[in-house]
Amino acid sequence: MRGPESDPAWARPALLGLLAATALLYLWGLGASGWANSFYSAAAQAGSASWKAWFFGSSDAGNSITVDKTPLSVWVMALSVRAFGLSSWSILVPQAVMGVGAVGLLHASVRRVAGHGAAMLAGAVLALTPVAVLMFRFNNPDALLVLLLVAAAYATLRAVEHASTRWIVLAGALVGLGSMTKMLQALLIVPALALGYLVAAPAPVRLRLWQLVLSGVALLVSGGWWIAVVQLWPASSRPYIGGSQTNSVLELVLGYNGLGRLTGNEAGSVGGGQGGGQGSGWGETGWTRMFGTDIGGQIAWLLPAALLLLVAGLWAVRRAPRTDRVRAALGVWGGWLLVTLLTFSFMAGIFHQYYTVALAPAVAALVGIGAVLLWRTRPEAWASTVLALTLAVTAGWSYVLLHRSSAFLPWLAAAVLVVGLAAALALLVLPLLPSRLVAAVVGAALLSGLAGPAAYALDTAATPKSGAIVLAGPAVTTSRAGVPGGLRGPAGLGGQGGPGGGPGQGTAAPNGAGSLLQGSTPSSEVVAALRQDAGSYTWSAAAIGSMNASGYQLASEEPVMAIGGFNGSDPSPSLEEFEAYVAAGQIHWFIGSGGADVGPGGGRSSGSAQEIAAWVQDNFSVQTVGGITMYDLTTGSAATATSA
Repeated sequence: MRGPESDPAWARPALLGLLAATALLYLWGLGASGWANSFYSAAAQAGSASWKAWFFGSSDAGNSITVDKTPLSVWVMALSVRAFGLSSWSILVPQAVMGVGAVGLLHASVRRVAGHGAAMLAGAVLALTPVAVLMFRFNNPDALLVLLLVAAAYATLRAVEHASTRWIVLAGALVGLGSMTKMLQALLIVPALALGYLVAAPAPVRLRLWQLVLSGVALLVSGGWWIAVVQLWPASSRPYIGGSQTNSVLELVLGYNGLGRLTGNEAGSVGGGQGGGQGSGWGETGWTRMFGTDIGGQIAWLLPAALLLLVAGLWAVRRAPRTDRVRAALGVWGGWLLVTLLTFSFMAGIFHQYYTVALAPAVAALVGIGAVLLWRTRPEAWASTVLALTLAVTAGWSYVLLHRSSAFLPWLAAAVLVVGLAAALALLVLPLLPSRLVAAVVGAALLSGLAGPAAYALDTAATPKSGAIVLAGPAVTTSRAGVPGGLRGPAGLGGQGGPGGGPGQGTAAPNGAGSLLQGSTPSSEVVAALRQDAGSYTWSAAAIGSMNASGYQLASEEPVMAIGGFNGSDPSPSLEEFEAYVAAGQIHWFIGSGGADVGPGGGRSSGSAQEIAAWVQDNFSVQTVGGITMYDLTTGSAATATSA
């Protein structure tokens, strides 16, 4: 059970215990979330059935349109489905494994500069961050993104130790893979990695600059090869690029998922800022955004502590040599935190609360490194004072966050405050206390700092999550812009809180039809209709909006065309293209429920989507199958409505 001879006897068992507990937290009852985000689950199913769909990240095996992200995360899920069959577990377990891997890599990174105690604290903070529990039990791309970025930071700090070209090039390649997962968001940590290496690596400055150039090349190659292939691929023989308005992957990367997220000018977006700014549909921007009612409980429990410990840690190593590894680590993790924090705080475009999982590794690392660094420096009055102040601020802030969910464990807020303040006072007089009480003070400090996020983490793991927008923890009293706590999604998007405080669940339409944020849940009658002679068609059905189409596809395991992509606003296919598909006998059904036949966006669908719906209504007979309005596209003639 022991590691290297230099390790304390408890180090290896403690690490194994941390990883085992993390795995239990992330895997327990995982199947209760069903398809989770059925948008990505449908793409995983499609990729398991068609290698072409796998490569492009198509929403369906017929390759009508892609998801609105680069496909690395979908590739992992699709391979799991190929290996183990289509199920909730085959889709969600890879995310949980990524979470355990991220905790392990963070532990390894912190241990190399600050020791086993700091590494254990950092790993525990990451594992218990509520939004991390949420995302590592869900199938959004964020789980893989976090794992890759933590790996990139680890590789950078390994490179700093001996000015290693191999490690810094690997760091660039890992960031590139991060961009293959969630595009430009991965690049937010690049300034921190590059500056940390440039400042601290023990090599001449010319060599350091050359190594960073090589790392940048690795980033461009690993992150750009797929984009180049898709951009050069003839559009006529590949799926439409979802999320773009011109069928261009460059528009998707640089526009809708790039600069548009910063400015709010996102063509094809629905329900958001459409220009952003203060009070936009994606929430108030500004310095306090991460501490707001709808975001604070996701990530901000230890955010003030991380910022305080970053400043104090840099002060503690101010006289260290240029190549000091502790300062390099503080620079890397601190730069990661500050750049990402400022971007999230002021971006005016589409922003969801779960994006903040990208802050969690940096917060955890800074808490682990900073707390242990100050603990070792505690004989100096300033260090013990800052430690006490940090603990008091953390306890007070936890009290505020817990009171936002006043019906959730109402006794916990007062307990955290009392224990935290008592431990903070004890830290101030620690030299006067008997040595046998020191361990009790440390235990009380850890308990008060981690009790709040741990309670939210357990609630998150115990509550099934599904839909496009999800939140960690119990329901809060108020949400952004003063919206009652039941409305947990962005304004106007129908993000209703689920039973038991299950947040962010998009409300499905009646009779199991889908909505903009929630996948459909078709009846057995609908599934039977979709499977009827399905091998004779490229698509068993077509439906407006990806979430609406996804549930039908997952239930039947047959391709369902998502007209208009995720928002229903992408101009794909055009009416002429759809008519040609129907004339060629490639589509069996048109599913009309889930948005009054104009898409789940409630009137936000693209012009072509509305034209298609109107054309189908005018030219094909309608049936009601299992409560769902369906049109048989193999029989024209605008017959009188019948009931099946």
